Amino acid sequence: MKMRNILAVIVLSAATSLGTIWGYNKISRGGDTYHYQQPGSNDTGKAPANYAGFDGINGANALVDFTPAASAAIPATVHIKTKATSTVSNNLPRRSPFGDLFDLDLDDFFGDRSRSLPQMASGSGAIISEDGYIVTNNHVIDGADEITVTLSNKRSFKAKLVAADPSSDLALLKIDAKGLPFMVYGNSDDVKIGQWVLALGYPLNLEATVTAGIVSAKGRTLEINRRQSNTPVESFLQTDAAVNPGNSGGPLVNTEGKLIGINSAIASPTGAYAGYSFTIPVNIVKKIVADMMKYGTVQRAYLGIQYPREGLTEEQKKESGIPPSEEGVYVMDVPKDGAAYAAGIKKGDFITGINDVPISSGAEMVGQIATYRPGDKINLSYRRSGKEYKTNVVLRNSTGTMDVVKASIIDKLGADLGTVDKKKADELGISGGVEIKSIGPRGLLSKVKVYEGFIILKANNTKVSNVDDLRKVLETASGSVKVEGIYPGYEGVYNFILNLGA
Repeated sequence: MKMRNILAVIVLSAATSLGTIWGYNKISRGGDTYHYQQPGSNDTGKAPANYAGFDGINGANALVDFTPAASAAIPATVHIKTKATSTVSNNLPRRSPFGDLFDLDLDDFFGDRSRSLPQMASGSGAIISEDGYIVTNNHVIDGADEITVTLSNKRSFKAKLVAADPSSDLALLKIDAKGLPFMVYGNSDDVKIGQWVLALGYPLNLEATVTAGIVSAKGRTLEINRRQSNTPVESFLQTDAAVNPGNSGGPLVNTEGKLIGINSAIASPTGAYAGYSFTIPVNIVKKIVADMMKYGTVQRAYLGIQYPREGLTEEQKKESGIPPSEEGVYVMDVPKDGAAYAAGIKKGDFITGINDVPISSGAEMVGQIATYRPGDKINLSYRRSGKEYKTNVVLRNSTGTMDVVKASIIDKLGADLGTVDKKKADELGISGGVEIKSIGPRGLLSKVKVYEGFIILKANNTKVSNVDDLRKVLETASGSVKVEGIYPGYEGVYNFILNLGA
């Protein structure tokens, strides 16, 4: 009788254990379906082959195993190599030994003395569609004349640059291929400080490499994108996953193998990894990539407020009339042509949330706004005189309207242009013109013999008084355009040929 009772207990215990295991697996695995975000790039409704049979990490008490995530992400991570040719030319306005100014190119005497200097660089990228769209950093491909993409299986392709956005340091490439493995988008708003992440790429020209770490902070700003844009967008995820030169543009994935960001920068006193890396959140990536695909340029929305830069001390805040630290972003001013002014936001308010996502810093606010377009309506939470309020705000573009911004031929010039003001025009004895304030390493003007400070007066024999005049001439031209102008301080009129098909 006693033996029978013991056997009964053993059988009951075994049945209970098996039932518990079956139920746990049923619950934890029952949600293993892939839900794609709405980017306009990889919303196919089914998992790519590289995610076949992928379970991720199920259950809070499950052992951490990065193998499935790495196996899914490596095939969709690419090596990007670029080649650029910079030309050093002697075609500068020169001063003669007799003190007069003249345009004498030494090529007239000695032949072409310009020198082509090939420059090589490399980085990483993430495939985001089966038909060959790849996202990477703008700084990886900036100035490149030739871009080569190599897959993890060693297949290589020449890539075409679809569009680039220096403000966010993102670029979109396209290769001619089908049936590629690609990254599944995650949701960077759901990322938690302390969660495991994997960084993938081709650091230091090694083969595909995976490193692990945790998310150590969110909403970081480094002011690093200001080097290449006057309107930087920064709201980085900070991780301690090892990232080195060559990792730029590569993916950061969670333990489900889903893309949660594009690696962009490291903080280091030596130039090599020193413990911190920074990633562009995937929600920003998705929106910018979708804009590039649909419009050819980014549709950037603005809230229309002025707010303090990060890191001010309490003394600096006091000197600027900023109240002692409170939760939220302090509104220093509200331009009358902006979205915030139209919605009733006033100087002295604190922005505390966007669509119920808490906001505690300017970087977090910028990161949220960067996921919307002009014309989108958001629900803004703010605090005024100690009371909490909410209001609807219709975001606007940089000109204060909700119009779609189209890609312009001016953007292809790759330069900072400005209309010459009346005072300067009077001093130079001209009626107007367009000044080339700076020339970037990528763009049509970087390929011709022209220098910063040049003032454009004519294009194809048509008078140019402002930037809009120049745009109209370039948009109606085909092939090449003869550009004429002056260098302030030098006599004479100079000209160059701008090849629109370059």
